[in-house]
Amino acid sequence: MKQIALYGKGGIGKSTTSANVSAALAEQGLDVLQIGCDPKRDSTRMLLSGRMIPTVMDLVRERGGDTSLTVDEIVFAGYRGVRCVEAGGPEPGIGCAGRGIIATFQILERLGALHGDVILYDVLGDVVCGGFAMPMREGYAQEVYLVTSGELMSLYAANNICKAIKRLSSRSRSRTRLAGVICNSKDMAREEELVREFAERIGSRLVRFIPRDVTVQRAELHKQTVIEYAPESRQAEVYRRLAGEISTNERLDIPEPLSIDELESLALSYL
Repeated sequence: MKQIALYGKGGIGKSTTSANVSAALAEQGLDVLQIGCDPKRDSTRMLLSGRMIPTVMDLVRERGGDTSLTVDEIVFAGYRGVRCVEAGGPEPGIGCAGRGIIATFQILERLGALHGDVILYDVLGDVVCGGFAMPMREGYAQEVYLVTSGELMSLYAANNICKAIKRLSSRSRSRTRLAGVICNSKDMAREEELVREFAERIGSRLVRFIPRDVTVQRAELHKQTVIEYAPESRQAEVYRRLAGEISTNERLDIPEPLSIDELESLALSYL
């Protein structure tokens, strides 16, 4: 079983990438479980024709606990049978969102729902606090992919996640390693070159460059992944190739994060 996590700056396209990768993996006949680890609970929408499923934390609050929850109440079948879960989080302004992730994993384990050929965790990566680092810290996510663009703050967030991976790699319970970098393009000049060099500088590799394409927006307006909405498109093929590389990848690294000065100098050299 492959357990992978996609981390990156908020708004960088993690959920779009995650959903399309899950759809492409399911097309290969694999049993896929995608877990949205963001309080926005929008990770799995495009796999479910736009449906916003109840989150684990919402149900826990409604029931006053988790002992009565069943698998059917928190796991929903989406496109090509992809099993979808949304962790959710506390009400805005109250509590720690990371606790929703911790509680969700514990509940899924208790119910025997953490299984499949691939488990994909879609995780917020602006701040790698204890809760959001849970998939890495407790050994759930064994392969981390950084989703970034060529924008400095996106690279900054990716670099911070590298720091967490390196720190956690020394812990006995953590099996997390960096599997590679995915560039979700913002259509910047020399963007692919920049992200490729960033990946190499941290001791990893650029797994796939995802070009900016209006097909993505059209698919989302139709409440579908690109794989479902435009299966013959070039963009769908990009996601299929990415999914293929993820499913067969065996390269796992402990990254060497850049200093802020090194990161800024790198970005500046491509302007």
